[in-house]
Amino acid sequence: MTSAAGAALALAGCAAPQAARRAEAGSSHWSGRLSLSVDSNPPQSFAAVFELDGNPEQGELLLTTPLGNTLGALQWSPGTAVLRDGAQQRRFASIAALTEAVTGAALPIDALFEWLQGRPAQVPGWRAELSQVAQGRLQATRDAPLPTAQLRVVFERPSP
Repeated sequence: MTSAAGAALALAGCAAPQAARRAEAGSSHWSGRLSLSVDSNPPQSFAAVFELDGNPEQGELLLTTPLGNTLGALQWSPGTAVLRDGAQQRRFASIAALTEAVTGAALPIDALFEWLQGRPAQVPGWRAELSQVAQGRLQATRDAPLPTAQLRVVFERPSP
């Protein structure tokens, strides 16, 4: 991590992971690795191991280092999103606002759930390459608004 996003999440090196809530109808679980590159000045990049639970309306995204240290837990529900990083907690109006504050680019979490299942989802400014989803690879590019951003996800969906 070589950016403000990495610095913000690195504060959480010792945070304890939250329990996943998967019992709800329509929720899912995904895990793997993700990276985000933002072509800002200076350029920002971020990489983490992730676990994504829930659905677009309510869920949790847990980000850890490859060694298992928790970088942060992003939780959202209608009208609110919370970043827990260590003993600190920050609230945001939406998951898009939270991901923009943390990574430098508002990530389309709603669409991410669709993309991980290989289903197209229209998001203004984003285009997803879904041809390798069956092999556990997803790539999405944000062309607008500037700066451009590149999201890469390598994932697996565990058995229920």
